[in-house]
This record gives sequence, structure tokens and C-alpha cells, in this order.
Amino acid sequence: MRFVQNFPFFCILLTLICTVISSVLSGKKARMMTVFILGADWVLNAFTLADVLRTGESFAFRMGHFAAPWGNEIRVGVAEALAAQVLLTVILLAVLAGMKRSTVGVEKSKSALFCILCDLATLAMLALVYTNDLFTAYVFIEINTLAAAGLTMSRQNGRSLAGGARYLIMNLIGSSMFLLGVVLLYIITGQLLMVPLRETLATLDLNGQYRVPLLMALLLITLGLGMKSGLYPFEKWLPGAYPNALPTASALLSSVISKSYIFLLIKIYTRVIGFELVRQTGILNVILVMGCAGMIMGSVKAVRSRTTRMMTAYSSIAQIGYIYMALGLGNELGMLAALWHLLAHSMTKSLLFLSGSVLDEASGGTHQRRDLRGVFYRSPLAAVCFAVGGANLVGVPLLSVFITKVTMAEAAIACGGWRLALTLAAMVVSTLLNAAYFLGTASSFFSPREGMKEQRVKGSRLTTAALAVLLAVNVVFGLMSQTLLPILQTALQAIV
Repeated sequence: MRFVQNFPFFCILLTLICTVISSVLSGKKARMMTVFILGADWVLNAFTLADVLRTGESFAFRMGHFAAPWGNEIRVGVAEALAAQVLLTVILLAVLAGMKRSTVGVEKSKSALFCILCDLATLAMLALVYTNDLFTAYVFIEINTLAAAGLTMSRQNGRSLAGGARYLIMNLIGSSMFLLGVVLLYIITGQLLMVPLRETLATLDLNGQYRVPLLMALLLITLGLGMKSGLYPFEKWLPGAYPNALPTASALLSSVISKSYIFLLIKIYTRVIGFELVRQTGILNVILVMGCAGMIMGSVKAVRSRTTRMMTAYSSIAQIGYIYMALGLGNELGMLAALWHLLAHSMTKSLLFLSGSVLDEASGGTHQRRDLRGVFYRSPLAAVCFAVGGANLVGVPLLSVFITKVTMAEAAIACGGWRLALTLAAMVVSTLLNAAYFLGTASSFFSPREGMKEQRVKGSRLTTAALAVLLAVNVVFGLMSQTLLPILQTALQAIV
């Protein structure tokens, strides 16, 4: 076993240890600890990604070298390592960009707690991406839920507390549904590790056994994770959570926490159930319809939103709809589009929430879209970041979401029939609505207000640097799509 294959476990263990240490530190030292652990995780995972890219093979790491059912297992391939690398990049930059606001928006006595919640969200994300065990996944889903609820409530005002409570209630329902699905799978197969589960389910399917319990388990898992990630119409918690949290918390909630649930669902579809068997159940048709509905309804609500925060939050519903619509197409291209959009949206949504917060500050603390006219002259970098992020989600060529939409269209054409008609119609309507609210809002940034002298607002150097890096990462990700897509396609085929 190569030493580098220990690094995913080291990331999880080191993050857990640092979380415990932060509980006895002051706020400033806890922030330093969070930045340190995120940097260490990023470096360790980069070595892991380089290793799996070089070998082209996945590897398994058994905790304590014990086999199931006593041992626990991590399985890492290119898909897992790449997803973890992108999400760690987003977390690190979100923490750095929002550090100033976190020190102001959180009570001094609770600033260390905010860092602990960020650490727990990182820990849960790494575990959900890497784990090869369904019950371990459930444990870290619960850790993710509690950390996310705490992050949502971190502002300690009425709206954030109400949003956090709604988030917690809705997500606990989703967790319960996921757990019931896992219990059903365990009753049917007696297995919790993903690969042995797949082998047992293949045998049962060949013999025609337990088809109804399997369908019920798959339905519970899909709806549970769909509810937790914001799939329409189970997204009622989202508008109260994202806009009322601190910028770092909003970025983590929209870009990392929800995406870790979707990545887990993709692993369950491919590694546990088998995509062919999932297609046979008909669940993908339901996901396709719900995804298309989310794309349109989320965009309609975003158009009607008066604040940038609410507009960006509702756009998340639409973009989550894109991912589920791609999954619902039920072919390899659709799966590729879903995984690509998962990574692209995680980076772009973080950029939008963080730059939007800076724009609000530069406009006197307002959140109203109409008050952002001419904001480019007060905060140029943030205005460019928001404009590029919005253009990306619209699907402007050379950026990453344009690749998503082209790949989705190819996947829909391969399906044909009603799936093709529904997918293309939803994409056209959603894209037009996206252009209406994102490009319409961004265009006002560059029009100075009549009769007013614009004055540049100086922001935090750390925030400026983090935003600049996040902007560069978004642009480079789109420009490198021709290199990254084949790698992701090969990784997806090997995720089993």
C-alpha cells in the first residue's frame, strides 16, 4: 500500500482532531486553526488526486485493516478526489473571503463556535465523498445537518433563527427517509459496504427477488437526499436559510453541503444499486420531471425577488434542478453533465454569495437589487465577480455552465421522445429567465447613478484576494473543460 493512500483518512482524522482543539481556543486562534486545517486538507488531497490521476485506478482504505462488518472503508478514485479538491478549494476561499464579516456578524463569545461548525461541515463533506459504507454516510449526514443548521443561525437574529429551525426540521425529515432506505437495504442484503451491496443486489435482481422493497428503499433514499439538497418541491427551507446566513455560511450551504448529498446519491446510483437497475425502477423519470420543474420555478421566483440574496438563493433551486434533470435522463452523458454541473455550480454559487455580500456593503448595507446601480465604481472586483458568476449560470460560452448545457442537450438528444422535448423546453425557459435576472441585474452595476458622485469603497485585503482567486478558478475551470471532461468521464465509468 502506497503511503499516499493514507491521505484521505488523514484528512478526516486531522479535521476531527482540529475541531476538538478549536473548542478550547479563542476566536482568533480558532480561525487560524480552521485556515490551517483547510490548507492541510487541500495539500493532502492534492497529492491523492495526483496519485489516482497517475494510476487511473481507485483504491480502498480499511480502517484498522479490518474487513466488514467490523471495519469501515474509504474508497477513492478520480471522481472522489476531484470532487473533494474542488469543494475544499471552495471552502478555503469562502472562509478567507468571509472572515471579516464573520468576526463582525458573530458574537465574540461564539466566534470559535462558528469556526468549529465550518470544520464539522468540512469533515462531513470529506466523509460523504470518500466513504464506502452507507451507515457511515448516514452518521456524517447528521453531522452535516447539525453543522449547517448552526451556520444558518450564526447571525443570531430572528430571521436566521427561524431559517435555521426550518432547515433543521426539513432536513431531519430527509435524514429519516435516508435512514429508512438504508435499513431496508440492510434487511434485504445484510450488507452496508457499497461494493458487497452491489453484488448482492445484482444476484437478487437476477432471481427476481425483493423488487418492491428495493424500489421503496431507492425511493426513500432519493427523496431523502433530494429534500436535503433542495430538489423542487422540497426546497421550502432554502429561501429562509441561504439569504439570512453570513456570507461564508451561505457559500458553504449552497456550494458544499448540498453538493455532498448529491455526490453521495450519484455514488449510490452507480456503486450500490447500479444505474441499469435504477433505470428499470422508473424513478429517474420522476427525478427528470421534478428537476425540470425546479429549473423553471426557481428561476421564476428569482426574477420576482427584490434582493440580491433572495435572487441568488432562488437561483440555487433552479441550478439544483439542472443536476437532477441531468440525472433523470438516465444515460452516461446525463450523468457526466450532472457531475460536471455539481462542481461548476459549487464554485460559481460561492462566488455569487461572497461578491454579493461585498456589493451590499459598498451600497450602504442595502440588499435591494435596485440600489446596486453603479456599484462597479464603488467596488469593481466584486461587481466583476458577480457579473461573471451570473453570466456563467446563464450559460455564456467559454464558461463552465455552457459546457453543462451543451452536454445536457446531447444527453437529451440521445434519449429522444418526451424526455428530449421536456428537457429542451425547460432549458430554454430557464436560460431566458436566468438571463433576465442575472444579466439584467449585472448590467445595472456599470451604469452610474444620475446626479451622484461614485466613491470607491475599500474592502478587506483578504476578502479581495480570496475573491480574485475564486474568480480565476471559475474562469480557468471553464477554459479547461476540454481537458477536464474526458478525465471526469473516465472517472465516472470507474466509480463502480
